[in-house]
Amino acid sequence: MIRQPLSPAATKRAMWPLYAAGFTTAFGAHGIAANLGGFSEDAVTSLLVLGGLLALYDGAEVVLKPIFGSLADRIGGKPVLLGGLITFAAASALYVIAAGPEWLWAARFGQGAAASAFSPAASAMVARINPAAGRGRAFGSYGFFKSIGYTLGPLLGGVLVWGGGMRLLFAAMALCAAVVAVWAAVAVPAVPPLPRERQTLADLARRVADRSFLGPTASLAAATAALSVGVGFLPVTGAAAGLGTIATGTAVSVLAATAAVVQPRVGRALDEGRLTTRTGLITGLLITAVGLAAAMLHGLAGVLVAAALIGAGTGLITPLGFAALAAATPEERMGQTMGSAELGRELGDAGGPLLVAGVATLATLPHGYATLAALLATSALLALLTPHHNPPPQT
Repeated sequence: MIRQPLSPAATKRAMWPLYAAGFTTAFGAHGIAANLGGFSEDAVTSLLVLGGLLALYDGAEVVLKPIFGSLADRIGGKPVLLGGLITFAAASALYVIAAGPEWLWAARFGQGAAASAFSPAASAMVARINPAAGRGRAFGSYGFFKSIGYTLGPLLGGVLVWGGGMRLLFAAMALCAAVVAVWAAVAVPAVPPLPRERQTLADLARRVADRSFLGPTASLAAATAALSVGVGFLPVTGAAAGLGTIATGTAVSVLAATAAVVQPRVGRALDEGRLTTRTGLITGLLITAVGLAAAMLHGLAGVLVAAALIGAGTGLITPLGFAALAAATPEERMGQTMGSAELGRELGDAGGPLLVAGVATLATLPHGYATLAALLATSALLALLTPHHNPPPQT
């Protein structure tokens, strides 16, 4: 158990399995979701069925992440992390062993429920293991590996499905989760739960309504909404402008790659005192809003500029949002905070595309982009209310 601060070398060893856990949840989310549409072995035969399967993973996360985050505070983050990874491996293996329509639904729900456990547990342990002065870099690196999972998931998933069908993809995910679970069991130290005062529902409501929680979480939700819209709708904009699949696929890759590259640099700047959470969140929201506005431009240039700016803005917001939450949260409530913040991100992930699609149905897709851009600019005002919790520079 951690009874005193870990040495830098021990902290580094402990962080790698947590990075791998972040990659696993992102790969699990996008690796299968991106390949269900072209898959018909198990009755993925209509848009309604496809939509249900896509919603099942995220729906489980929306409901369960706050619960498992609180459980991590109660019993410690490592048991929840390991339990989630093992369950993810088991749910994936279930479909490999008993492929069939009903097992695809069961496996997908099991994966979402398992990710609901190990994702907030990993985020909480990133905060608990690292000293306050190093959390920006830690969350930046954690976000980098999640972005790599989001980026490579569709590509690797497509290759695996092409080579051996959906069962091979589920087998690869089972193996990935099992390896990460063993690695975490060996390398991640136990982070014991801390004594906590009893919390009523009124106390919880006050905490989540406090500006120190609401500001960063609203920024994270807004960033995730923009990211989801960029991934989902920029290819539609490109196709309407006569661009081919290679060009639109490149735009999505630019978005994800930019977000991945930006996050560690932003975290390092925060730790070194060159950036504050307040300034960074406001700047990130405004850059993302400009990126959505650029998506209204016609042609390849508009799509690529939009992808780069949305990627840069979300890459700026993500590590700063989590670092601000960690700085404002008592150590004994870290899991609950991270689980609740992840819930906010999931709502943004679902709400952003729904908003843009709804406005586009009534008007046009550019009007949808403009509406979300206006909301992000408004969210920048919420970031202005976020207390300044910048950690001291490292020496």
